[in-house]
Formats: sequence, structure tokens, C-alpha cells
Amino acid sequence: MSTPRSLPVAAFVALRPRQWAKNVLVFAAPLAAGKIFEPDVFWPSIGAFVAFCLISSATYLINDIRDAASDREHPIKFRRPIAAGELSVPVATTMAIVLAVVSLVGSYFIAPALAGVIFAYAVFTLAYSLALKHEPVIELALLSMGFLLRAVAGGAASGLPISQWFLIVAGFGSLFMAAGKRYSELKREEDSGIDKSATRRKALNGYTLGYLRFVWSVAAAVAIMGYALWAFDVAQTPSSLPWAEWSLLPFVLAILRYGVVIDKGDAEAPEDAVLGDKVLMLLGLAWLILFGLGALGV
Repeated sequence: MSTPRSLPVAAFVALRPRQWAKNVLVFAAPLAAGKIFEPDVFWPSIGAFVAFCLISSATYLINDIRDAASDREHPIKFRRPIAAGELSVPVATTMAIVLAVVSLVGSYFIAPALAGVIFAYAVFTLAYSLALKHEPVIELALLSMGFLLRAVAGGAASGLPISQWFLIVAGFGSLFMAAGKRYSELKREEDSGIDKSATRRKALNGYTLGYLRFVWSVAAAVAIMGYALWAFDVAQTPSSLPWAEWSLLPFVLAILRYGVVIDKGDAEAPEDAVLGDKVLMLLGLAWLILFGLGALGV
């Protein structure tokens, strides 16, 4: 049996800091606009990142309070601090309230529009955690909405207009990752050879591997099409070379590479799947450089 964690350590782990990697999506809109390094865009974007870290941690705490009993039966989630009894429900509840208030108030001072995005994220996430996480398709849409709102937040924080193509890419890219996450969860259970339909996440009972493969395949196709249109739109910015168009290659390769990860059933935790694949990281870096150069008009 592992050694119990101290209260400060348990409290920090309960915030799920590894999940904060998802919040880098707030920099997508400023990068696409080619204004990310302008002080009146960069610092509000940093603020949006911090606000999303706080509000997402608050919702994780609420989720873990609600799921503590089922988490204790899970082969991995039983180590979550609330499920393990290392963080009490009253302390976790207080932490969640404080984090949510600080996030909402802080984001309002950055930009009222950002506060609106943060509030919408909180509402959608709580609706997911408290009522709709067991509804097939609906829960996929809510998971995707969490990624989409992160992507929109950067533009809301600095008042930047957001391209329609950006919204298509962010929306269907989010659905691609959400469906891949559920596919990996279901595949892990089916590969174990043990019928876990009675104890698994209830939403998974409404899916088949074939259906989830269909969803993430369609989402990937639409995201690629949307990105191609978005890249050519960004290419209207004068630059020395067609950087934005060239960025389509690493983007498509990254989608295909992540598809391999999903197909293996290793995308249950998207942030771990991305950070644990060196090729995927290199493709992401290549995309960032090429698209950034195009957006900045280098």
C-alpha cells in the first residue's frame, strides 16, 4: 500500500495540475491573429490561462467529490485524494468555491467577455459532472465544449475577432479528442476480457467501438478541411514564404499520428498521450513554427 500523502500535497494533486496543459489552447486565437507578442494581447492571454487553470481545478474538485465512491472501485482513479480519504469533502468544497470565485472575479477585471467564457465553461462542466456525464453523445458534446471555450478565451481576453474557420477547427478538433478519449476507455475495458458493463462509466454503455471510431474519423476529416481553409485565410497576411500553407502538412500528420494513439487505446488521457509521444511533440512544434511564421507575416 502506498504512503498516504500529506494534506498540502493531497490538495495540490486534487487540482490535477497535469490537466493544466490543456489550457494552452487559450493562446491559439492570439497566435492565429499574429498578435500574441503584443503586450495588450499577451498579458490578457496569460491571465486567461491562469483563470482557466483555477476554474478547471474547481470543477475537477466538484467532480471528484461526486464520484468519490465510484473512483474507489477504479483501478487508477482510487488514488485521487478525495477517493483515497486524503482530502475531506468540506475542505475540497471550500477549495472549489474559492478557486471559482477568484477565477470569475479575476477574469472579469481582465475583460467582461472573458468572465462570460469562464462562466459558460463552469456551467457546462458542472452540467456534465452533476447530471449529463452519463448521457451518450450529449457528454461528448460537453467534453468538446470545454476544449472549444478554452480556444475562444484568448480572443475574448484581448478583444480579438475570432475566425469562423478557427471555430470549426477548434470545435471538431475537440470532438476528435473527446471521442478518442472515450474510444480508449472502452477499448481498455473490452481488451481486459472482463465484462465491466455494471461498473464502467455509464455513458460507455451507449457506445460501441465502431460508433466511436466513426465519430473521431468524421471529426478528424472536418477539422482537417477547416484547417486547410483557415490556413489559406491566414496566408492572406503578407509573408516571405507560404508558411501558413506549409503548416498544413505537420497538422495533418499530427492528426494521423494521434489517430494511431487512439487506435491503440492510449488516448484515455489526451494530455499524457500528447506529452508522451515524441513524434507528436515534434510535429506540434513544427506546426507551431510554420503557422506562427505565417500568422506573424515573417
